Amino acid sequence: MTGYILKKLIPEGQEADCEAVRSAVGAFSGGVGIAANLVLFLGKLLAGILSGSVGVVADALNNLSDASGSILTLAGFRLAEKPADVHHPFGHARFEYLSGLAVSVMILVMGLELGKSAVQKILAPAPVDFSGLTAVILVASVAVKLWLWRLNTRLGKQIRSGTLLAAGLDSRNDCIATAAVLAAGLLEHFWDLRLDGIMGLGVSVFILYSGWKLAKETVSPLLGESADPVLRQQIVEYVCSGPKVMGYHDLMVHDYGPGRKYASLHVEMDYREDPLLCHEIIDRMEWECEKNLGVRMVIHYDPVITDDPELTSLRNQVNELLYVRDYRLRQHDLRVVPGRSHRNLVFDVALPSDLRGQEEQIRLEIEEALNRKESGTYHVRITYDICDA
Repeated sequence: MTGYILKKLIPEGQEADCEAVRSAVGAFSGGVGIAANLVLFLGKLLAGILSGSVGVVADALNNLSDASGSILTLAGFRLAEKPADVHHPFGHARFEYLSGLAVSVMILVMGLELGKSAVQKILAPAPVDFSGLTAVILVASVAVKLWLWRLNTRLGKQIRSGTLLAAGLDSRNDCIATAAVLAAGLLEHFWDLRLDGIMGLGVSVFILYSGWKLAKETVSPLLGESADPVLRQQIVEYVCSGPKVMGYHDLMVHDYGPGRKYASLHVEMDYREDPLLCHEIIDRMEWECEKNLGVRMVIHYDPVITDDPELTSLRNQVNELLYVRDYRLRQHDLRVVPGRSHRNLVFDVALPSDLRGQEEQIRLEIEEALNRKESGTYHVRITYDICDA
């Protein structure tokens, strides 16, 4: 059934993550989630009230929060469709992230409320009338949630949607929570073990954990996380394979929501090459990056002086010193500014985040090593770039 749904939502030959497909998939997932979770909520709430089980009521309220989450997911996909405008020139695709954040906040609030009810039940336990109807409702709930887990996971992978993958993960968590409530009810019914309040507390903790994890995942892209390593490698490999390209630096990728990725990059080319030809090559690389990788690229042309022996020697020495310090470090835009008593050696370095705070130490090491080797007086000036690579 899931395969049939995928074929209907993503027609053959259609890009899986294009805006029209994302909208259709998001609308379907949201609609199914709302309907399924509302039915489960009403069934479990009835069973919980009749049996007096706080665990079942807690599980019912969890389904209500899931239904609210599906509404927010649906709204997020709809709002993300809005085209760019004067105030939002990069579009509104981040609404999908915001909907995920709103869902996580709701889950956290619900988890806290359920925890309070469970603690009260532990302090003042009451017998639970666990009936066959309650067991049937809970078993049906597990089956429905297993299907929603499979559906949302497959849909999320197809369109690369973190929101749908999170919805799938939440459905899987619900299976575990409902199974735990069912187990507690059966134990109390057959062996008179008063575990309802404890199990309700366990479910609330599980909900809080899921909400916290989802919040971290949705906040990260909003704050501006580093580029996807696979996408970064694809960009680097493509650019470095281009004609006339000697190297690259300052790669930065900006995520404005699913399908809204922008990147900037500097490419190094021999300064003796025809500038018009270099411009033509760069234009084509920008166009092909958008076509093949889905990234709107801005490439800056950096001419490199290749026939100056002093610059070439210094460039090689600096690169060697940086590599010994850390293989990820590399210089660019190296130049020598002469003075009366010394020469300024000026260049840029892309610094990985885990080396932040070591900037002055790196500069001193290079300056001392160069002055020992060259028997000269160099003052090293480094500009450290904030970038993904």
